[in-house]
Amino acid sequence: MDRLVIGSTSRGAGKTSVIVGIGEKLGGAFHYRKPFGDRLVYRRKVARDYDADLLAGIFGLAGNPEEVTIGFEHSKLRYMYDEDGRKARLRQMIPADAAAAGPLLVEAGADLTCGASVHLDAVSLARYLEARLLLVVAGNENDVLDQVAFVRKYVGMREATFAGVIVNKVHDTAAFRETYGPHFERMGMRVLGVVPYHEELTHPSVAFVVERLFGKVLTAEGALGRPVKNVFIGAMSADTALRSPLFRHPGKMIITSGDRSDMVLASLDGDTAAVVLTNNVVPPANIVARAAERGVPLVLVSQDTYQVSAQIDHLEPLLTQEEGTKHELLGRLVGESVQLGELLPGTPAAQVPGKGAP
Repeated sequence: MDRLVIGSTSRGAGKTSVIVGIGEKLGGAFHYRKPFGDRLVYRRKVARDYDADLLAGIFGLAGNPEEVTIGFEHSKLRYMYDEDGRKARLRQMIPADAAAAGPLLVEAGADLTCGASVHLDAVSLARYLEARLLLVVAGNENDVLDQVAFVRKYVGMREATFAGVIVNKVHDTAAFRETYGPHFERMGMRVLGVVPYHEELTHPSVAFVVERLFGKVLTAEGALGRPVKNVFIGAMSADTALRSPLFRHPGKMIITSGDRSDMVLASLDGDTAAVVLTNNVVPPANIVARAAERGVPLVLVSQDTYQVSAQIDHLEPLLTQEEGTKHELLGRLVGESVQLGELLPGTPAAQVPGKGAP
């Protein structure tokens, strides 16, 4: 049975997206664990990791999402387990039927240091589970080289079997392979994939934004899957907004007060993903009816316009279960860019040709 720990050198490198892509190519025939949770959410009053909940929802994985995570808080984990106890608990997470149901994919925390004080960092996970360690790295070319060189020089890979590196979110993959491939070879770091950047994957859905804002959807619930490509703050008059090139951008989310009827009406006439109505003010009934007719979601929130815009600005655009198009895209990107046969040699479904190595 293949056991693979997926770690990253920095937050946001795309570990979960890579796992979704691998899962798509495996047809959902794999096991998933995330021992150290770093994205706490509550579903039906039960604490879960967001990524664990996502993978379970996309692929219908066996077991409850809350069971794939040991814990979230350092202090609680230190109190509950010593190092031997954590090691034993991790080994209990290896499924008994794994040989018949595909590989075990274990996602580490946000970066290589995450969970180190409680022995749940990526290197420790690979050692305890007798698994190989895959690193996902992203950023500009020099950052990627620095990160990989640091791992090569200072991280104790003697304690874990190193599978290789996947370089994610690369704008020009051919140029990257040609220019930087030799540097990886000289470092002795095997690159198993160079995954191209796709802007589509950076746009959150309306549903994701609504959930994060704790908004109330007034109209067009069926359109919540639309991507939010731009955000426009409607603090000026509608005439001024209509003269702005930004207002004409497709897939925009308008943030304005519910009493700004002129701005809301102007938003309904363009390519608008959604209108966020601030200050808990509902527009007149005729405007709500017009939005429903046009299929534009109106989302009511209690915060003011500045607070909402700040919240959206700091959102990390995470995948959601409903974004099937993105899941399929990730499967295609991973299938075309990553050497899955090298990464998961014991998994027949992974014997798909890839162009991953520089």
